Amino acid sequence: MSGFAEKRCIATVALVVENYDEAIAWYVERLGFVLTDDVDLGGGKRWVTVTPANGQGARLLLAEASGETQASRIGDQTGGRVFLFLETDDFARDHQAMLGRGVEFREAPRFEVYGTVAVFADLYGNLWDLIEPKRQG
Repeated sequence: MSGFAEKRCIATVALVVENYDEAIAWYVERLGFVLTDDVDLGGGKRWVTVTPANGQGARLLLAEASGETQASRIGDQTGGRVFLFLETDDFARDHQAMLGRGVEFREAPRFEVYGTVAVFADLYGNLWDLIEPKRQG
């Protein structure tokens, strides 16, 4: 497509959180993510990112809410729909590990035409899919 660079990707997704430190702890301890940035921007603001341990996919910018409007969106950035999708190459392994770390799954694993999936909630109630895509071939 003319006018655009050949290689682009969605690199960062902002997630509105109540508190930087509690969000860091949850994503690192419960999902096994890695804290990749924690930069003081002054005035109580920080640039905080976490990524899956293998560094694959987009990073999450944990953005502490500023004001009532942003605070009202914590845990419901998508109106109750699944917001983010955590892909894995071994659903059973990661599902078991996440259960063991206290992650709240909202349903039992199910097998769909596109793969094995189960919905879980983060510490604020945002909905995620843990998914092992069906292998092609």
